[in-house]
Amino acid sequence: MILCIANVLTPEELATLTTQLDKADFVDGKTTAGWHARLVKHNQQLDRNAAVAEELKGLVMGALQRNSLFQMAVRPKIIRPPLFSRYQVGMSYGSHVDNALMGDQPLMRSDVSMTLFISSLSDYDGGELVVETPQGEQEFKLEAGSLVLYPSTTLHRVEPVTRGVRLVAVSWIQSLVRDAHEREILFDLDTARQVLFEKSGKTLEFDLISKSHANLLRKWVEL
Repeated sequence: MILCIANVLTPEELATLTTQLDKADFVDGKTTAGWHARLVKHNQQLDRNAAVAEELKGLVMGALQRNSLFQMAVRPKIIRPPLFSRYQVGMSYGSHVDNALMGDQPLMRSDVSMTLFISSLSDYDGGELVVETPQGEQEFKLEAGSLVLYPSTTLHRVEPVTRGVRLVAVSWIQSLVRDAHEREILFDLDTARQVLFEKSGKTLEFDLISKSHANLLRKWVEL
């Protein structure tokens, strides 16, 4: 499942991110790429030792924790601390698949990848995220403060930036529900029962959907 979520960041959080990143130190993005991805990765990333790094990571993590749609769609067990990437004119990230295993304390499996857009659409040209799917390539270039979730199993790329600067935060999530199709079923059921509750309150139909949702969680969740 690929899902776009708008307004993940508040205007104040966006202002903080853009102001701090504008004056922060960036390093070659190849330092955090796998051996094969280094061949096609041409961007910059916030220096992990930058004074503002932990503050900005915490800001993004807090936004993800409070966003109910993100929580419903991903069912996160582990969220990797976000990386802040900068693409200037001519920079891109060629076709690649994200590492299946990441980190070491704890080691995690990447199930869902995330790109959170920080730059306004008017700030740059190019820089589309392109995800390869069985239905063909899908392009994403969202408003500042919005994010897109997509399976870590996919090949994807970032097109060259032709004007301005593209700032994003990227992260990876290990889900409590490993199978992407099972996560989508749970998401649809949860969405349906919430809509039903808003329309009709706690009905028999709501209770039955809630029962099925809870029992599928019991069946599929890996703790």
